[in-house]
Amino acid sequence: MKATRARVVIAGAGFGGLATTRALARAPVDVTLIDRRNFHLFQPLLYQVATAGLNPSNIAWPVRSILRDQANVCVLLGEVGGVDTGAHEVLVADGRRLPYDYLVLATGATHTYFGRDDWAPIAPGLKRIDDATLIRRRLLMAFERAENTDDPKQRRALTTFVIVGGGPTGVEMAGAIAELAQHALAADFRAIDPRDTRIILVEGASRLLGAFPEPLSEYARQELRRMGVEVRLNAKVVGCDPEGVSLTHDRIAACTVIWAAGVAASPAARWLGMPADRAGRALVETDLSVRGHPEIFVIGDTAAMKTAAGAPVPGLAPAAKQAGRHVARTIRAELAGRPRP
Repeated sequence: MKATRARVVIAGAGFGGLATTRALARAPVDVTLIDRRNFHLFQPLLYQVATAGLNPSNIAWPVRSILRDQANVCVLLGEVGGVDTGAHEVLVADGRRLPYDYLVLATGATHTYFGRDDWAPIAPGLKRIDDATLIRRRLLMAFERAENTDDPKQRRALTTFVIVGGGPTGVEMAGAIAELAQHALAADFRAIDPRDTRIILVEGASRLLGAFPEPLSEYARQELRRMGVEVRLNAKVVGCDPEGVSLTHDRIAACTVIWAAGVAASPAARWLGMPADRAGRALVETDLSVRGHPEIFVIGDTAAMKTAAGAPVPGLAPAAKQAGRHVARTIRAELAGRPRP
């Protein structure tokens, strides 16, 4: 690699990071793509792994294989721990320092329990392959345990599944569990009837899918109800333990609780010392760069992006891909001496 070529470091091999990388394939740059995993995870289908519809290998692909034919990319396995903006270096957890001329932070997000991290072992979230396989194991074992008990109260708790959070993940999980119980497992047991399973989706706001248009929210609610899912709106979770969930005015006995209620961005904003929203997402400029550091871009779930009309951009794969391609166009334009798009 020639030292005169611009060095682009991209942190994160999710949708945004990969889109940026691939859009720079023919640019006069040397790209370093670093991620703590050596595979790209298709997160929108994690719920299918969690409900035994797919295997983990169906939604995870080796990053090196994806980028095998892109000669200007070096893929590194490592976890980013900070950024030295003065030295233009990315700090890797193992002590390495990666110099950059342009930096793209696409480090994603994780689930948050709003200060109640003690609930995490009881109510796992769904962001990683390990989360999905844990939830799948709990779901299937709940039916097995229900088959083996003669206690009606215990059997009812074992076949009651609570999903906390009515965003895309919560809605998808509730629907997939209903499909699992009513179809895939319907004839597999003798002492229990999986079709009697109780599935409860709890949402603190007045409607599901709050980032989407209201007609879509209402359609999702009606479809879930048609599938037998109980939808609880304006319901706040105030307690969570191995025996169930406590709402403000109710108690639900359930042995399986799944958390889909909140998202916290990676520490990227903190690394850069820049403003962030309540979820920790970096408040970027209109071109997705960092104020005072035009060579640094933040995209995907790590950034608080807005449309031209000022509306928040949902944290979805298409938006992350579009942001990645935009950043690549910006870098290419600047290297060619053209104004930023």
